[in-house]
Amino acid sequence: MPPGPAQHNGNGHIDGRRFRQVLGRFATGVVAITALDPANDQPCGLAANSFTSVSLDPPLVAFCVAHTSTSWPRVRGAKVVTVNVLAEHQQAVCAQMAAKGGDKFAGLAWTGSPGGNPVLEGALAWLDCVIEAEHPAGDHMIVVARVLQLDTHADGGPLVFFQGGYGGFVEPS
Repeated sequence: MPPGPAQHNGNGHIDGRRFRQVLGRFATGVVAITALDPANDQPCGLAANSFTSVSLDPPLVAFCVAHTSTSWPRVRGAKVVTVNVLAEHQQAVCAQMAAKGGDKFAGLAWTGSPGGNPVLEGALAWLDCVIEAEHPAGDHMIVVARVLQLDTHADGGPLVFFQGGYGGFVEPS
């Protein structure tokens, strides 16, 4: 018998495993947020599947970063950050960007965006942004960023995260 509905237990707590299981049924795209670390001019970045457009006027996007992220402070230190929309063949790139520590750009090809940040080879699109606001929310930070420049980059389908796994999108015929 499948688990029952996730409910409050009286003190406002919902089981974390059940929360993740239920929300895992919502498919998301995956992005890599990149920048050049102002401390050493080296590329830095992180992966996120909590990315969304927020506003057309002004052009705003948002993504969420865990408070425990050791990469976000390095990325956040840059004047401009770049959102790379990952393609379905970039699951290994996502894993590399999501890894803790190490050189996240080892073996990755990239070119500079107009803002100077890494645009990953094969990414579907990129957006150069400036951080406009950060809002604490539970164990994450909601980051709102103003889009300065953007463009498409490569062709293909998106990298999709669904029920704890990665896949692609099949266009309807």
